[in-house]
Amino acid sequence: MAAAFIVPSLFIFINVVIIPFVMGIVYSFTDWDGFKFAGSNFVGFDNYVRVFQDSDFLTSFGLTFKYAVCMIILVNVIGLSLAMLVTSKIKSRNLLRSIYFLPNLIGGLILGFIWKFVFTKFFVQVGEVMGNSSIFFNWLDDPTASFWALVFVGTWQMAGYVMIIYIAAIQGVSDEVLEAADMDGAGGWMRFRKIMFPLIMPAFTISLFLTLSNAFKQYDTNISLTNGGPYGTTELVAMNIFKTAFSMNQYALAQSKAIIFFLVILVVTVTQVVISKKREVEQ
Repeated sequence: MAAAFIVPSLFIFINVVIIPFVMGIVYSFTDWDGFKFAGSNFVGFDNYVRVFQDSDFLTSFGLTFKYAVCMIILVNVIGLSLAMLVTSKIKSRNLLRSIYFLPNLIGGLILGFIWKFVFTKFFVQVGEVMGNSSIFFNWLDDPTASFWALVFVGTWQMAGYVMIIYIAAIQGVSDEVLEAADMDGAGGWMRFRKIMFPLIMPAFTISLFLTLSNAFKQYDTNISLTNGGPYGTTELVAMNIFKTAFSMNQYALAQSKAIIFFLVILVVTVTQVVISKKREVEQ
């Protein structure tokens, strides 16, 4: 009976994920032109050498790391803060949960276009009316501001999602434990740091993993909000790989970049999960 449910899913997973992944590894060692594999020549590690000679790819990789670090900090701090707020005794907590989670329901492309209008039109108009062009200007025309616009939109979209994870963890903490802490005279911060934080550590493991992986794979908001501009200063790795394949028609080189990208994500995320798991405690 169980096989009736497992086999179809396993079949789809093998055909959609495993086989294309293995084929991609093979393609990365050839001069594949993106169409027929027949006739392709084996070139060894030439594509991988070219990857590390590509200054644009290395720059986008560094930018992606910076973006991921910002997202990890902001998304989880804001998501946890929102979770603490909506699990308090505030009367509008159910409404606030819906409001905070709503941005996650909007697709990345649509979200990017919405905020592109805000940054390029609304901010400019507000700046002209208020006479304050230091904050209210077209963020997407400035290399530094456009990066922070990308971080802002990504955080705005995902903070509500991790909030739900933290809410589930907070509600799973035993009331008896918190009451005992109160009886021992623990203050709000001490109770959070010594009691609440260790007990919700599994939620941190999940949230950090999701935030990290999504930040590294960011593409849809990147293309709709900044399209890598201005002058390629906000081009993340996923966009660089896409452009290499479909704009420059260097499919084998793009596949090599994708394999390296996968290995980096694998190492970083596994390391993060292992470190986070060590800090978890049994309730």
